[in-house]
Amino acid sequence: MAFRDRFWTPTTAKAILSWRLALGVAVGVVGTLLGLPIVAAAAIGVAAYALAVVAAVPRAPRTPVVDPFTVGEPWRQMVQAAQRSRRRFLETVASTPPGPLHDRLRDIGARLDGGLAEGWAVAKRGHEIDASIRHLDPTALRSRLTTLQAQAAAAPSEHLTAAIASVEQQLASVNRLKALSATTADRMRLTNSRLDELAVRATEVTVGAADTEAISSDVDELVLELEALHQAVQELPG
Repeated sequence: MAFRDRFWTPTTAKAILSWRLALGVAVGVVGTLLGLPIVAAAAIGVAAYALAVVAAVPRAPRTPVVDPFTVGEPWRQMVQAAQRSRRRFLETVASTPPGPLHDRLRDIGARLDGGLAEGWAVAKRGHEIDASIRHLDPTALRSRLTTLQAQAAAAPSEHLTAAIASVEQQLASVNRLKALSATTADRMRLTNSRLDELAVRATEVTVGAADTEAISSDVDELVLELEALHQAVQELPG
């Protein structure tokens, strides 16, 4: 968000009509008491008030550092593909002559960057889910389950029954995690395909073969999809 957009917010409006007014007046009065000319003291008070208001303006969100090599496959390739599409989109914007069309595409690109940040968060979460699966070690769990079942068949006991139930629950968790990982990867591949399409359509916009309203609407839908996907993988099942 540009500073202008962050300034015209309810947060800043509250700051303008807050205790900061009294602060500015107090600074001006103190300046007068210290022997400063009234005009100078008033200017200092206004400056103090303005600085206090500016300090209350919401900060621009930090752009996350995207490093595909910190996540494993298939997430790494997906992130790299998204980065390539983004570069293609930015190259199209950069090649567009200054004017309303350039500004419109630039704004669309800014919203797209927000969606890509969500996609990066999804990729990291997918990597964490896969790490959880490896930590549970389903191969070892299945082997242990087979051993316990054989022991229970030879000499049944409550201890063995409880142990079998525990291992079965862990395997069920593994299956849920695998299903979540697979579903998330499929949805990420779909969003990447749509991102590729948007990069191509941005080129069409510059030559008048498409309009910015349609691509803007599609970018908003893509961002919402990535936000929903991010939300869906926040909590690990079971």
